[in-house]
Amino acid sequence: MKSKYIPLIIVIALSVGVYVGFFFAQRQQENILNTFGGISAEDVPQSKTSVLLNMIETQYVDTVNMAQIEEKIIPEIIKTLDPHSSYIPAKDIEEINSDLNGSFSGIGVQFNLQNDTIYVVDVIRGGPSEKAGLLAGDRIVEVNDTVFVGKDINNEKVIKKLRGKKHTNVKLGIKRRNTKEILHYNVVRDDIPVHSVEAAYLIAPRIGYIFVSKFGAKTYSEFLTAIAKLKNQGASEFIIDLRGNSGGYLDAAINMINEFLVKGQLIVYTEGKALPRSEVNANGSGSCKADPIVVLIDEFSGSASEIFAGAIQDNDRGLIVGRRSFGKGLVQQQIPFADNSAVRLTIARYYTPAGRCIQKPYEMGNSEDYNMEIMNRYKHGEFYSQDSIKQQDSVQFKTLNGRIVYGGGGIMPDVFVPSDTSDVTPFFTKLVNHAVIYKFALNYSDENRQFLKSKKNWATLEVFLEEENLMKELLQFAEKREILASSGEVKKSERLIKKQLYAYIARNTLGEEEFYRALNQTDECVQIAIGKLNNKKEFSELLLP
Repeated sequence: MKSKYIPLIIVIALSVGVYVGFFFAQRQQENILNTFGGISAEDVPQSKTSVLLNMIETQYVDTVNMAQIEEKIIPEIIKTLDPHSSYIPAKDIEEINSDLNGSFSGIGVQFNLQNDTIYVVDVIRGGPSEKAGLLAGDRIVEVNDTVFVGKDINNEKVIKKLRGKKHTNVKLGIKRRNTKEILHYNVVRDDIPVHSVEAAYLIAPRIGYIFVSKFGAKTYSEFLTAIAKLKNQGASEFIIDLRGNSGGYLDAAINMINEFLVKGQLIVYTEGKALPRSEVNANGSGSCKADPIVVLIDEFSGSASEIFAGAIQDNDRGLIVGRRSFGKGLVQQQIPFADNSAVRLTIARYYTPAGRCIQKPYEMGNSEDYNMEIMNRYKHGEFYSQDSIKQQDSVQFKTLNGRIVYGGGGIMPDVFVPSDTSDVTPFFTKLVNHAVIYKFALNYSDENRQFLKSKKNWATLEVFLEEENLMKELLQFAEKREILASSGEVKKSERLIKKQLYAYIARNTLGEEEFYRALNQTDECVQIAIGKLNNKKEFSELLLP
């Protein structure tokens, strides 16, 4: 049921997340970009801007810092273009690239700031911190013999302190539960893997579920490993979950799509002013060419996710389930400058096999309205009703079987699943907005970590959690933070609160995959996908015009 009490802060935060996700420009396959020639900043002819800068440097009455002037001018120029072209200062380039490059150098922990202190949520297996002796639940209170707590610390400062060059040392002071003194550990930084295939498990007989959070340098190899594992467990049908996946490297998506298409089928093509049409076709080497597939998408699935969904849909290879995707059909190339900064410039549009560009409308130089488009979809009721969706492009395209599809505004799913807010109350909204459920789950996990880990998997953990009276403890936890609820609100939102609470506890104690097992058990999109795969007749009919 539609509710005016949906937590708006989540929608806004996710909108920002999508925008940030698109900040990671796509690395192109060589056969797509070989005609572009790989331009560099030195190839750009002189303009009035460059002449003016030269005049200021050589003739202006006072000495000025030209680098500072350029750092201010370049972003302003880029702002006049499309919403996805961007400038990356040299100081940010390593951090921004590392998320998609597959690894970075650091100490190997997942952390959260709790009460102005670095709380270690998890220690990466085989990483430097585990080797040094750090444990999940530790609080980092000192870095290199200096106290590092308080209101002034934030995520950016923590990352800068803990990340660093490979083989360098960092001394950490640790406060551990039930230990009075501060423990000190020397941690040698090393390469830390960044995983993008966060879950892969048999969700039902013969059906493998794979969650892909982004398309990075190692996503394809992780995907192949996941497919092989699931096939060994008996999977012959797949659910690929791309919800919230804002994109990444184009070649990773192309290689993954290739696993599902027969030789010669078109995957994607690109075209731009300096980039003639260039097609990518399946080479026939895929391992899942005959396996039924369902792809899950939502309003935060963008770019490479839409290429994946579009190729599957246009080739009538499988079903798309969920809500309309973001609508990013622009291709960026990263062009470096001599000082290690870079510009990510839109050089082309990509098109799905049916010929549609799914880029939603935008006004040059107006990124504010563009970034609010997701919120406008929510206001117009699109999250709840397929009838509220207005196709931006009146031009019809046809899939391989002759089904009608549209471009100009994302990928429309074959099976629409509305956002479920039937259990949302003002109380639940406050719990989410103040991170109460998340914080309570951390505290509970920390106090019972060893016992909870003994449960081994979500199935046994769920049985135990159901026997605990966690709702009573959570309500007391919330009350201390002046967040109160009526009995009616608690009753209405109890199922939703427990779902999130149990999933967080599973993540904190058993890992990421068990987190998705917990969530997917009652996830409507996932359950519909399972139902479609199990109903072969309906599945086939949905792929016909």
